[in-house]
Amino acid sequence: PACADVRQRASPGLRFLPSFRRRCRLSSPLPERGNPEEAETAGQMDFGAEQHGCEHYTRRCRIRAPCCGEVFGCRHCHNQAKNSLEVDLLDRHEIPRHEISKVICSLCNKEQEVQQNCSGCGACMGKYFCEKCNFFDDDISKKQYHCDGCGICRTGGIDNFFHCEKCGCCYSNVLKDSHHCVERAMHHNCPVCFEYLFDSTMDISVLHCGHTIHLECLNEMRVHHHFSCPVCSRSACDMTDAWQKLDQEVAATPMPEFYQKKMVWILCNDCGATSSVRFHVLAQKCPGCSSYNTRETRGGPATAACSR
Repeated sequence: PACADVRQRASPGLRFLPSFRRRCRLSSPLPERGNPEEAETAGQMDFGAEQHGCEHYTRRCRIRAPCCGEVFGCRHCHNQAKNSLEVDLLDRHEIPRHEISKVICSLCNKEQEVQQNCSGCGACMGKYFCEKCNFFDDDISKKQYHCDGCGICRTGGIDNFFHCEKCGCCYSNVLKDSHHCVERAMHHNCPVCFEYLFDSTMDISVLHCGHTIHLECLNEMRVHHHFSCPVCSRSACDMTDAWQKLDQEVAATPMPEFYQKKMVWILCNDCGATSSVRFHVLAQKCPGCSSYNTRETRGGPATAACSR
């Protein structure tokens, strides 16, 4: 069955970058023609833009980890190295990124306080720089911005996202009036791969029920024909077409006379109603919301017809 609305409800480009508080800004644009000295200075500051960085970010600086004192390209480089299986379990750790206070210029190798322009050679160490997050990045096409509500930098453009106070995270404007609020919705691990979602660098999808999951993990679930939320079992997308096909299959598969009067109790995963329905070997349909996303229970009081 098609799940096109899941793609619409996903937060496009919602990647998460390092955190904490001060001020973020973009580097100054190149000066207008007519001032050779300023143009030369700007050229020097932009030198090496595509030659330095790591597999995660393009920038002209490295960081000194306050936890172990070692130098890494970025916090992800540190965490990958210090959380690998080759490291003793007692020595594994993640960098306290808001405590980063020293950076090393990739052009002149001068170690200095966290700042956008190198105090030694004057090079711009990152066209996007956030003092709140101690974060640098030269690829401003990501449209980075700092969210004070989240306390971290995000990508995608500040005009394309809003911060939900109850969910405690930023969502695409597409979801502003339609998402189901779940308190601290992203402050947990992805239910499929178990990576912490709040500061994940992968795209995040928001399901109908309000729970969150990596978009890549959601697509992997769809490949294996799993269309319900791994947390609450509610349908992850519009299953109307699938339910209509099941209606046809159930109608075309009459039960033997011995089972025609057999009744079972079911719980609907979509609307939460408990109902008594006729047993069918293919599936049990909720009489309230017409969903086949149900499970058989041992019994219970029948409830009124459920609403969508």
